[in-house]
Amino acid sequence: MTVLEKVQAYLDARKPGLKVIELAEDTSTAELAAEALGVEVGQIAKSLLFKAKDEYIMVVSAGDVRMNNKKLKQVVGSRVRMAKAQEVIETTGYPIGGVCPFALPQPLTVYLDESLKRYPVVYAAAGTPNSALPITFQELQEITAGIPCQVSEEADL
Repeated sequence: MTVLEKVQAYLDARKPGLKVIELAEDTSTAELAAEALGVEVGQIAKSLLFKAKDEYIMVVSAGDVRMNNKKLKQVVGSRVRMAKAQEVIETTGYPIGGVCPFALPQPLTVYLDESLKRYPVVYAAAGTPNSALPITFQELQEITAGIPCQVSEEADL
């Protein structure tokens, strides 16, 4: 089973109707994904892995915002650091540029930044650097058990 098939099977079991899009273009950054999909950079849902005290956490945010470490520390309850590339692959099973909050090899706490709510549909990676999944904030929350929060730099989203 390919990575995309694994992600699609995971989605089918939880929310039939959601369909992964495989693109010919590189979608490994929010900018490239937005260009390939013909949408705003903010509509790209970037999944970032952080290491807290004794666990990894994932934050999914709009592609046009930066994380506010102070806000993230308050939400998580401890200091965090960005995971290293090898940690990302080992923890999520996906390469940087294709990380998604679905079909993870182990449960992770997922935080969904409120910046995503600006758009009726956002596009998350689906496990590869040339895939996308159109999804609503509510669907993302349902599928990931994600915790809504405000951890981006943008104060007035």
